[in-house]
Parts: sequence; structure tokens; C-alpha cells
Amino acid sequence: MPAAEVIFWICTCAVVYNYAGYPLMLFVLSVLSQAKSDLFFLIRRGGRRCPQPAHYTPRVAVLMSVHNEEAVIQAKVKNTFDTDYSPDHLDPELLNEMQSSQLRVFHFHNRRGKLPVLCSLAEQTSAEIIVITDANTKLERSCIRNLVRHFADPRVGAVSGEESRVAAPGSDPAAESLYWRYESALKLLENRLNCTLGGNGSVLAVRRSLFHPKKHSIIEDFQIPLEIRFKGYRVIYDPEAVAIEEIAPTLSAQFARRVRIGAGNYQTLFANLECLNPLKGLLAFCFFSHRVLRWLAPLLLLVGFICSVVMIKRLDFAILFIAQCAFYLSAFIGYWRKKQGKPARLLSAPLHFCLMNLAMLLGFLRYLSGQQKLTWNSTPRTTRPETAG
Repeated sequence: MPAAEVIFWICTCAVVYNYAGYPLMLFVLSVLSQAKSDLFFLIRRGGRRCPQPAHYTPRVAVLMSVHNEEAVIQAKVKNTFDTDYSPDHLDPELLNEMQSSQLRVFHFHNRRGKLPVLCSLAEQTSAEIIVITDANTKLERSCIRNLVRHFADPRVGAVSGEESRVAAPGSDPAAESLYWRYESALKLLENRLNCTLGGNGSVLAVRRSLFHPKKHSIIEDFQIPLEIRFKGYRVIYDPEAVAIEEIAPTLSAQFARRVRIGAGNYQTLFANLECLNPLKGLLAFCFFSHRVLRWLAPLLLLVGFICSVVMIKRLDFAILFIAQCAFYLSAFIGYWRKKQGKPARLLSAPLHFCLMNLAMLLGFLRYLSGQQKLTWNSTPRTTRPETAG
């Protein structure tokens, strides 16, 4: 068998496994894990859920690093105070110019990046739990309470909530919303297997005593839980701790954000290669299957496409080449329709897939060039006064 053919099928199978095979495997393992739990319950006849201390209300500090967020910051502060967590135990440390007895403001004259700022803020509070959030994120009323309840278990080191993304005026959220539901399903299955590694930077709670990140990355919502999980503490995904974030209003803004995140993903990967040690068991398996293969997907797709070109004289590879070209052409037509102000409709799925992987590829090039710093410009916001309530 020619080497190009072998490489093509390795690349293709790796992408298919990442997007379809791994979720199916997670589902099977989750079913088996649930069956095991049910069997133990029938034998022991104990409580189905671990009891939690009544009235567990540790002091919580809400931390937020902000730069040029004038359009949304006041609504964000009001939204934080409107959550149903006990006001006596809530200590928002939000960076803005509003005045409140519960609000402490810290000004940083030099931009250092989100994670270094959060580390500095964490040193200024004695709260047991810190909640990290973003300026453009609306926390649902029960969000903080749902995050914090898990820390009654001393084995829990971090809890990530669910980010619900809503469309900005004029945007087309269909494919992105579908992708986020797909990712939420993966996180739910991984959580059932106690293999949650990442978090959500707009709604992430961390035990302050464990908040000592050794490595800085622009993808702090993955780096922080990753380090905590490999210290031996649990990382929880709670879909009932909901935060609402607006999708970037323009296609170019969405793409720029994905490129930045892509560069950060490679920062995280190459800074944490030790996490791929097979001796770490299921954690390393999930890290590789979900994250690493997803980050390598654009390279795998590119290499696979080149191999199909090399083998194009064979009928089967000519058909595969035409199929790939048709898929990428459909994405381009979807992009053209969006640029014309028209909905992509059925083409939104290939468009989203291709844009996501193209952004990841450009992020990889940015990482290699060293252009990606810990600081970045915020995504354009639209003013939404209703998010204040």
C-alpha cells in the first residue's frame, strides 16, 4: 500500500474518531459507569447522592479582568449583584469605576493578560471560592449558588458552568449553536466519567487555595482546571450553572476570536505534554481524544487533502478528492452568502466546520511565529441593557 494512502486513511480516521468515534465511546463508557453505580446501589442500598452540609455558603469573590468594556460593564455589575447567592458572602472584585461597599477596584497601568490579572486579584481576597467571569456574560440568578454547592465536597477543586450563546442582532447562530450543544454533550459525558479537564472562562469557580497556576496561557479556562485536575482534585461540569454570552456580531469578529483561541490551544498543548502520559489513564485518553485531536484536526485535514491529490490517478481517490472539493466549495458558497447578508442555511454546517479549522490552522501559525501574546483586544460588543436584570 502506498505511503500516501496510509497517511490519508490515518488522517481521515483520526478526524472521524475525534468528531464521532470518541463521543460514541464516551456514551458507551458512561452507560457502563451508570450500570456499575446502579449495581452498587442495589447491593448497598445507600443514598443515591452524597449528602451535602446544610446551608453551605462559603465566602465567594467574583473576579473579572476588564479592558475597554465600557459598553457592558455597568450591566454586568448589576447582574452579578442580582444573583441569588447570599449578599453577605458575595464579594465582587470587578475592575471598573463603579462604587459599592461590596466592590473593590484594582487598576493595572500595564496590560499583562487575563490570567496574570486574575492571579493578582486572587491574592487580594480571603474568600474560600473565587468565581471567574467575563464582562459580556450574564449570570443566571442561581448560577453562583449552583457553582458553589459542589465545593462542600473537599475533593472538588474547580467547577465549570454552562455557557449559553445567544445571537447578536444580524448574526446567524445556527451552526455555532449546534456545535455548542455537541460540546456540551461531550462535557456532560466526560463529567460522568470524572474526566472533565477544561472549563468555561465566563463561568468558572475555583477553590482559592488551589488557584496557583504555574503556566500562563491565554486559554486560562483550560489551563487552570487542567492543573487542578492533575493535582488529584475533581473538576466538575454543572450544566445548571448557566451563563449567557452573546455571539460576536460579525463573521470577522467571530473568526478573529477563534484564531486567538486556536493559538492559545497550542500554547496549552505544548506546555502540558506531560498530561499525555499513558500512565495517567483515562484522563490522558480523554485529553488526547477530545482536545489534542481537535487541535490537530486542521493539520490532519490538510495532510489528508494533499495525499488525495497525490493519489488522484486512482478512481477511488479521485472520488474522494471531488468529495472534499465539493465540501469545501459548499463552505465557500456559505461564506459568500453570509458576506452578502444572506443566511447560509444548509451550508452553515460546512461553513462553521471549515472556518473553525481554518482559524485553528492560522492560530497554529501564530503560535509558531510567537505573535500571540497574553493580551488581546476584546471582541466588539453590542449594548444590551436588558442583560442587566
